[in-house]
Amino acid sequence: MSHTPHELAEEFPDQVDKIHELKTSDAHFAKLMDAYHEINRAVHRAETGVEPCEELAEVQMRKERLALKDQIAAMLSKA
Repeated sequence: MSHTPHELAEEFPDQVDKIHELKTSDAHFAKLMDAYHEINRAVHRAETGVEPCEELAEVQMRKERLALKDQIAAMLSKA
């Protein structure tokens, strides 16, 4: 398990099996997951100062992460 906060397994702990199932069976879901992980790690690097960025850019990344999380949550609820 990663030390990066907001990983999907932490965000949806009761749906880990469903996440794995959708990841392997639904290409769109897998693409959303990949995008979420990429932006989540970028936010984490910005927050910890590893790769600092302007505040506006960091806020925009957080919004993008939330939008992806909402899409993933919607797909999980339908599955």
